[in-house]
Amino acid sequence: MSSSRLKKQLALPLVATALFAVLFYLVLPAFAPSPPPPGGQLQTAAPVFYWVQLLAQIALWLSLMFVGVRLAGAFLFDVVYRLRKRREAPSLVRDLFSIVVYILVVAVILKTYFALSLGALLSGSALLGVILGLALQDTLGNLFSGISLHADKPFEVGDVITVGKWMGVVESVTWRAAKIRTFTNHIVLVSNSQIAKEAIEVCPRDNPNARLVYFNALYAHSPDQVIRVVREAIRETENVRLKPPPIVRMRNLGDFAVDYEIKYWLVDYVQHNDTDALLRQRIWYAFKRAGLQFAYPTQTLYFERPKAAASPAADAETLTGRLSATDIFAPLNADELSQLVCGSRSHTYAPGETIIRAGDEGDSMFIVRHGNVAVQINDNGQPRTVATLGEGDFFGEMALFTGEPRSAHVVAAVETEVLEIGHEAMKSVFDSNPDLAETLGQTIADRRAGLAASAETGDQAKASAGVISSIKRFFGLD
Repeated sequence: MSSSRLKKQLALPLVATALFAVLFYLVLPAFAPSPPPPGGQLQTAAPVFYWVQLLAQIALWLSLMFVGVRLAGAFLFDVVYRLRKRREAPSLVRDLFSIVVYILVVAVILKTYFALSLGALLSGSALLGVILGLALQDTLGNLFSGISLHADKPFEVGDVITVGKWMGVVESVTWRAAKIRTFTNHIVLVSNSQIAKEAIEVCPRDNPNARLVYFNALYAHSPDQVIRVVREAIRETENVRLKPPPIVRMRNLGDFAVDYEIKYWLVDYVQHNDTDALLRQRIWYAFKRAGLQFAYPTQTLYFERPKAAASPAADAETLTGRLSATDIFAPLNADELSQLVCGSRSHTYAPGETIIRAGDEGDSMFIVRHGNVAVQINDNGQPRTVATLGEGDFFGEMALFTGEPRSAHVVAAVETEVLEIGHEAMKSVFDSNPDLAETLGQTIADRRAGLAASAETGDQAKASAGVISSIKRFFGLD
């Protein structure tokens, strides 16, 4: 409690104390005798001045009680509690302390001046107890609910809570209600009894609270590109925690769009609405720069006309050039390359997705068109990368030409497009030109020998003959 607030609370009790003290000690003694000392016999037929003087004395004690309680509360909660807990004392504790002390002082005054016991008075009248219980039902419910909330401490001042339809920042918790300031800057008082009955959602002030923001994109945009662009755009957004870092992930495959979500953690949850809006703004500008588009409900009608069968690859000329630039297919002429292109298929893999697995049977090879892949082997149960292949590199050729099982794992390091050449496409080329088996077998053997620096000439020649024999046997060229 600030010193100015304490002065305001003490001003009226101090003035009242001074007035009653002057009345009791200076004014009334000149007109009437003093009342009997505390504990004396009460004079029921005493003159009026006697009662005036008695009431003035009681009022003086009540004024002193108010001053004493507020000074004691300020010392206990603004000095001792703050030093020990490093935070402000709850309003509910202050109120309970004041109520208990007031009741005790009033009971002492009644017993001293009127020989009345508060406990005996209340317990001696069952009817009075019933009346008080019914009249104070809601008040007592709020009081005990407030005590329960203080004991459990589900939230504190400064936390963001949702109770029923209300959501806002807790500003205070008294014996009757919790005061919440909504995000439209309205004050809502929610009774403690209602809070005790409702499910409460609490976002603690110093806790890394998370939020979800949704957006979508066209199916034409690859998820890897969308996630990468959005993650980069929101990395240093104001009020977004760096640790843990924001997560961008696919949420759903919708009817007309791919739905995404951003999960991020806030520094100050009170500003979550502004932060959500800022993230959406960053996403819009990031989409604009990257040439991405948001999706909206559409219906597309496709009219297909009968046409002659065409190559599965739309860019046949580009694929032919790619194959001719690959060492293993350099001996092939244009017609033979075109046959391979007609029998090839293009595949796209997500980052971290496995393309081939060691030990699997296979009869095709792959050429990297875009992206790069990691070649991995099993090292004591853990994958270990032994090579990285980029655009124009190929792998899995032994499975295509000899039918050998895959010798290693190949995993897409980034979003990668590969061209797969299968057994049937290669067999059509060998059927039209069987002599290619020896040429390609020699090329494959030379490539494998180049990977083993210690290979000798005799061993290389024997390996070359073995590869050529395997190719002929696998494609039935013997």
